[in-house]
Amino acid sequence: MARKARKYSSKASADVERVMKKRKAGTLKSGRSGRKVTSRKQAIAIGLSEARAEGKKVPKKASKKKASKKKTAKKRKTKK
Repeated sequence: MARKARKYSSKASADVERVMKKRKAGTLKSGRSGRKVTSRKQAIAIGLSEARAEGKKVPKKASKKKASKKKTAKKRKTKK
């Protein structure tokens, strides 16, 4: 069986780790507002974003998918 390539580079992982340590220390600030970051998910997002900006191997952001027409049509039928 063929091995899959890593989704994230080790350097990107190191960036996320550094940001997580900053969050734990309470010194991680968010972008424009400059508020203190307490959310684990937000800290990871900041780390990945910084890694992306530096050109490290990180997948593109997941795009938000719109609801399909079938689902919305189904919802309308059940409302009646």
